[in-house]
Amino acid sequence: MILSSQSIRARLQLSAEEGGIILRPYAEESQQPASYDLRASEPSVIRRNMMTLLASKEWVELPVDIAATLRCRSSFARRGIFISGGFVDPGFRGHLTLCLYNCGTEDVSVQEGDRIVQMVFQQVDAPGAGYSGRYQDSHGVVTAR
Repeated sequence: MILSSQSIRARLQLSAEEGGIILRPYAEESQQPASYDLRASEPSVIRRNMMTLLASKEWVELPVDIAATLRCRSSFARRGIFISGGFVDPGFRGHLTLCLYNCGTEDVSVQEGDRIVQMVFQQVDAPGAGYSGRYQDSHGVVTAR
């Protein structure tokens, strides 16, 4: 089940220990009816025919009963930008490293705070221990480990 904005906002009111979703800093203008738009942490240029790693401005913490998929916003997709690696495991904590590829005909500039990726939250039907991998507690852009 995909979480609505009402369910996302309710989870944002809870602490991590209570099963809350943590998005820091949260921006109300990034809240969509069934997703949240992650923002760029810094200015960048996504060169045509190139892949760029860009960190989310938001620190994200998901409880063990929530996972998320990442989707490129349509305004960027119309310019040739696609996202790869778009799944966030339950229990993840950290900044998200967004892998963006430009298959368009022109370079695309991104400014700090631009809303670039939609994060869609989904309920996990049988929660387990949660993510504990090598990208836990990531800060900024993290290259492959």
